[in-house]
Amino acid sequence: MTSAATTHWVLTIVCDDKPGIVHAISGAIFAANGNITESHQYSSNDTGRFFMRLQIESAAPREFFENQLTPVIERYEMDWHLDVVGRPMKTLILVSKSAHCLNDMLFRQRSGTLPIDVPAVFGNHPDLSEMAAFYGVPFEVHPINGEADKRAFEQMLRTYIHSAGIELIVLARYMQVLSDEFCQEFAGKIINIHHSFLPGFKGANPYARAHARGVKLIGATAHFVTGDLDEGPIIEQNVVRVQHSDSKNRMVSIGRDVEAKTLTQGVRWFAEHRVLLDGDRTVIFS
Repeated sequence: MTSAATTHWVLTIVCDDKPGIVHAISGAIFAANGNITESHQYSSNDTGRFFMRLQIESAAPREFFENQLTPVIERYEMDWHLDVVGRPMKTLILVSKSAHCLNDMLFRQRSGTLPIDVPAVFGNHPDLSEMAAFYGVPFEVHPINGEADKRAFEQMLRTYIHSAGIELIVLARYMQVLSDEFCQEFAGKIINIHHSFLPGFKGANPYARAHARGVKLIGATAHFVTGDLDEGPIIEQNVVRVQHSDSKNRMVSIGRDVEAKTLTQGVRWFAEHRVLLDGDRTVIFS
């Protein structure tokens, strides 16, 4: 039985793939009196990089645990992150008018099934303020009318992100394009959702045009945000079959469901440190 003083850690590492990594990191964990409870690893033939995610139980203090890992981390020049399993990740959500993705995440946060802590929701319209209030989350309206507003908003965002300790920014159907500079500054920390019709049905009313064209599959893609619109590294995708008898409104409803499911899954994996970047691709230890 696990003692009360035992901490359950999650450790992720990324480095160049070399012989001996698994043996070395396992030895360091053993030296720190750690017990590995979950292990995933992957070697990328495309990039020559090695990826690993471990969950470890240890009664050792964090400082002692890190001291045991440090020689291995330095020897292999690892990018690494150590956190407590299940710690809610500080997450800022940006929205416009669509409610489905925000509702799904806030419901799951409150029910304890999504490990995020949402200190605020920012919207460029006031439409979802009542929904945020229902879940007890502060809501701020920041209208965007032109480039000057966008620059001011992004500067405010920077200040808020750093002061509030935000670890993840989620665009929950936020219908504004972030600047290249902002995307680069927070690369790998912004997740967006889009319907899978892109690039075939860009712009407004994609479901109406998909219905008119007799589309048989609809879906959604959760991805990291980059300066290239909707083309960042993919985290999760889902697809649902629709019938010729489904109305446009029915297709919109199905599409919203799959968007919410897909975005929430991507956020969950990120919050659990199961998403690692491999260039333009992702490694998902689900």
